[in-house]
Amino acid sequence: MRRYLRVVVLCLACGFCSLLYAFSQLAVSLEEGAGGGGWKPQAAAASWLADGGRGVGRGAGSAGPAARPGRSDRCKDFSLCYWNPYWMLPSDVCGMNCFWEATFRYSLKIEPPEKMHLAVVACGERLEETLTMLKSAIIFSIKPLQFHIFAEDQLHDSFKDRLDSWSFLQTFNYTLYPITFPSENAAEWKKLFKPCASQRLFLPLILKEVDSLLYVDTDILFLRPVDDIWSLLKKFNSTQIAAMAPEHEEPRIGWYNRFARHPYYGKTGVNSGVMLMNMTRMRRKYFKNDMTTVHLKWGDILMPLLKKYKLNITWGDQDLLNIMFFHNPESLFVFPCQWNYRPDHCIYGSNCQEAEDEGIFILHGNRGVYHDDKQPAFRAVYEALRNCSFEDNNIRSLLKPLELELQKTVHTYCGKIYKIFIKQLMKSIQDRYDRPPKER
Repeated sequence: MRRYLRVVVLCLACGFCSLLYAFSQLAVSLEEGAGGGGWKPQAAAASWLADGGRGVGRGAGSAGPAARPGRSDRCKDFSLCYWNPYWMLPSDVCGMNCFWEATFRYSLKIEPPEKMHLAVVACGERLEETLTMLKSAIIFSIKPLQFHIFAEDQLHDSFKDRLDSWSFLQTFNYTLYPITFPSENAAEWKKLFKPCASQRLFLPLILKEVDSLLYVDTDILFLRPVDDIWSLLKKFNSTQIAAMAPEHEEPRIGWYNRFARHPYYGKTGVNSGVMLMNMTRMRRKYFKNDMTTVHLKWGDILMPLLKKYKLNITWGDQDLLNIMFFHNPESLFVFPCQWNYRPDHCIYGSNCQEAEDEGIFILHGNRGVYHDDKQPAFRAVYEALRNCSFEDNNIRSLLKPLELELQKTVHTYCGKIYKIFIKQLMKSIQDRYDRPPKER
């Protein structure tokens, strides 16, 4: 009996020693990772920053294989073992201590955070305006941002210099693209409405690897996190592929219902300055149209639409989108006016009830109102964000001076309701910068 007891005790001791050895090896491997010689769990969390591509922002970080000198291919030197054949190893593990690597690899793996993709098209004198829009997106957003910036070649260096100077933030990545249209009709597309504006129509065809995208005009300002409008993608039903706001809330001052010479969505049309897209669905869908009984895919319908309606459209690509969704109304998700608040919502008196109730979520300064004195309330918000730096105290302190500037605009219809310009902005600053990190 004692002999069996000794055998049991000996087995338990061996098992205990084996466990100690296992955890010691695990600790060594993690220490090596922290020192830069091995795999970094925290690097995986920032791996969204290592995409590369032209003009990738250094502010996005330098995680990934390219950032580890001498380790460009970590698996060239891995060793096979009986415990874990090569096909069971993760792609970025060398096979050192391979039994324990296989045992703990799932607990060590950290999924990269979801990226929010934001696209903008900038031509001519739109550099500063675009950078202010990007700054407003960065200030309040929580998840990492991936910017897709389509710009004329002469603007690329200026964009890169400015965005690289924000590299310390480590909250965004960016790629610069040239302006490109289908070669056989490039001149016709480029001069449609405003220079380069119709580039947005081709984003689903250019950004083929991007599933969902938020497109905005350069004259957009985010007054709450991009995360919030991004979350509307989850509200799409199975047939919806894109989301936009109505062009007008009040039909008596609507443009489409009074002047349009082509089909348009709904009662007053939609405005494409803020357009949320599920581009995977857009690429797959076959669209009904009034040119043929055959349903056409996105890439096949654009040129026929332009040829049929080019003499009847005023607002270029926005008109083409209205025509498309007139024939395919089930494919559009319409979000409220506070997500795309324009001078039309207050220039003749307030007509966006949602903004009055909750404040403006996204400010759209079309008609050039950021750069003239016609709508000083819009200009005041733009200048406050343009002049704001990324320091927390600076962001917190912008509210009071902005409110004082807005109080000077009460002689205008938009200025009379100036509090809607800061209601959501105040909440965004409190949520992002005043609450303890665990409560954000």
